[in-house]
Amino acid sequence: MALISFFAAAVVAGTPLLFATLGEILTEKSGNLNLGVEGMMLMGAVVGFQVGIMTQNPYLALIGAMGAGGLGAIIYGFLTITLRANQVVTGLSLTIFGAGFANYMGQKLIGQVVPESMKIFFRPVSLPVLGDIPYIGAIFFRQDPFVYLGYITAIVLGIYLYHTQYGLHVRVVGENPGAADASGVSVSMYKYIHCVVGGALCGLGGAYLSLVYVPAWQENVTAGRGWIAVALVIFAAWNPYKALIGACFFGGLDIVGFRLQAFDLKISQYIINMLPYIVTICVLIIASVRKSKEYGGPKGLGIPYFREER
Repeated sequence: MALISFFAAAVVAGTPLLFATLGEILTEKSGNLNLGVEGMMLMGAVVGFQVGIMTQNPYLALIGAMGAGGLGAIIYGFLTITLRANQVVTGLSLTIFGAGFANYMGQKLIGQVVPESMKIFFRPVSLPVLGDIPYIGAIFFRQDPFVYLGYITAIVLGIYLYHTQYGLHVRVVGENPGAADASGVSVSMYKYIHCVVGGALCGLGGAYLSLVYVPAWQENVTAGRGWIAVALVIFAAWNPYKALIGACFFGGLDIVGFRLQAFDLKISQYIINMLPYIVTICVLIIASVRKSKEYGGPKGLGIPYFREER
């Protein structure tokens, strides 16, 4: 039972990573390298929490969080798509902006907790039939609605990217925007739409941290999870289905320290806290060594497109 409890907790801990990773996958598939995931998550976390405190309405809180993440992505998109600014620098600037925005907005929120009326909405729910499956049901299908939304988002995004005409257009835009433009696809429109939707998903991941996972406001509530999500995109090979597995794996690394405390091991807590980031570095090294097409990412990733230069 202890092992099942650990895996169930790993799914919960991996949910904010899943939303952020899916958002970044959608963004990068369209050729935009947005390293501002951490900033968009922080913006979504603070706005979602603020709206939730003010309205005590979970739906408005989620809409506010997605709007905040999308707004950050719009800023990024305007600078990189319209003005063709450097995508790496712009993404890093967005992270700094998001952190400052969250700290400023969150000053008066420190110490406040999510209202009980909203906690009821986020309580775990056992799915009929699926929740009764031995072991699997207890791990995956007795979770809160946010977790189920993560499952659905990953599946829908996978179907969209690999089994629809619009998804094909997105992948072509990311691989060869010049060819997409020549075939009549609006490159800028596709980049903007998928960049903004990706930012909204990042904001949703941040909202899960402040509204469900904590659930209270604290500074730097994301604690570097946005950077882990960026690495998770590579770990998942830009595949939404693989992102589900990767998010659960990194979620387990995030909580393993709390579980190991029960065994009274003579290991520094700081070393244990480093585990997710050590594994992240290992993933990046492996991806660099394995220079296969699968781990190469979209060929147009990070390269601004100007149709007069094609």
